[in-house]
Amino acid sequence: MSRVNLVSAAETTADRKQLLDQIHGAFGATPNMFRAVANSPAALKSMWSAFAALGSGVLGAKLGEQIAVAVADYNRCEYCLAAHTMLGVNAGLSKAEMAAAQAGQSTDAKTLAALSFALKLVKERGQLSDSDVQALRVAGFDDEHIVEILAHVALNLFTNFVNVAFQVPVDFPAVKLNPLA
Repeated sequence: MSRVNLVSAAETTADRKQLLDQIHGAFGATPNMFRAVANSPAALKSMWSAFAALGSGVLGAKLGEQIAVAVADYNRCEYCLAAHTMLGVNAGLSKAEMAAAQAGQSTDAKTLAALSFALKLVKERGQLSDSDVQALRVAGFDDEHIVEILAHVALNLFTNFVNVAFQVPVDFPAVKLNPLA
């Protein structure tokens, strides 16, 4: 059971309803995570805007979803792991590619570099070295891509923490977290 109210678009204020209606239109339903965040219209607007901005960024949907599952697994967020696995498959990735990304792996060197960087950001709480950034450049990423990878990580930390801290019920097909090392 969620630790915060799951706001219903039918029973809320106009500002929340407007955003929840947009989210419903995008997903065909209103995922519980957004309903939890709707307790704060400012937080919901921020989250939804970030998803929209990054969704039209240079990384593309596939890499964005691979980053999301890697970060979700590291943070033990079953909600985001389930949601982003489904979104990744819908974006054209195979279940095997999503499972590999969940473990921070990829057979594609450029994707692997991005996933390694994203996980290092999380594990080291942003404390990187020059060589960490240089490794992304060597893999073919420019500064726009590098900053956008960090933005995806930051957004996923927000969503992971919402779902874990508030115990938001998962309303996507479940995906098992990798065992802890």
